[in-house]
Amino acid sequence: MDKMYYETIDTLEKSGTNPEYIQGWVGGYLGNPKREEQRITDAYGTGYEDGRAGTTANAGKFKS
Repeated sequence: MDKMYYETIDTLEKSGTNPEYIQGWVGGYLGNPKREEQRITDAYGTGYEDGRAGTTANAGKFKS
């Protein structure tokens, strides 16, 4: 993994971001296939798209 990956996960966890968003971000960033449709939440789907784009632009919407 690269430095950005670890720093982003650390920042998201420390800021209280919803774990579903983080899991989605990881999957998208790594290029993993999405979860099956019935298990995709708003937070996961947004995180997945942000991860694919290499950004955390929407993470603030999913803070605890």
